[in-house]
Amino acid sequence: MTSSSSPQAPDVAERSYRSPAGIAGGILLLGLAAWLGGDAMLRGTGNTPWLALAALIFVVPLIIAFTLRPAVWAGTERLLIRNPFRTITLPWGCVEGVRAGYSSEVFAGGTKYQLWAIPVSLRQRKRAARTAARDAATDVTGRASVTAAPLRAPSDQAIDDLRELAERGASREGVPSVRWAYEVIAPAAVGLVLLCALAAVG
Repeated sequence: MTSSSSPQAPDVAERSYRSPAGIAGGILLLGLAAWLGGDAMLRGTGNTPWLALAALIFVVPLIIAFTLRPAVWAGTERLLIRNPFRTITLPWGCVEGVRAGYSSEVFAGGTKYQLWAIPVSLRQRKRAARTAARDAATDVTGRASVTAAPLRAPSDQAIDDLRELAERGASREGVPSVRWAYEVIAPAAVGLVLLCALAAVG
């Protein structure tokens, strides 16, 4: 009796997804926080410099968490999601579905995980739909609608790519792994405690 093993999915280069708008916004917010906080620390009187320092310790990790930190890496073996406060590793075999409605989401092990690095833009989705409809209306030969790929919003295209990778790697068994980002949570918590203590002291 011979046993046949299912063919393994071919190796693919790891794909990474991040939000350029989020990164740009994070850099601007960090610059603004450094400017305001630095000015308060240098020119403030009384406990104002200490309040500014505590506020920076609290705010800077949160800015980084919600703007610069989110990322998604998708390879042959697994999907790695880095959200503001958690890092989730999902072998493709445990991924039950990927969708983009009002937010990008992946389902694994009966749990829903959001993809912060792939924000859904309804404006881009409507723009892509209008462009596709206009191209179809102006194409009198009908060839473009057959030969050209339909125009998709970037977030929808990214979700399509992840679905394709999930189908290829369905045989990669494993269980979801979640790690809390204590490198973000700890300094933000320290900053909040200091800020509350200094505010109470007055």
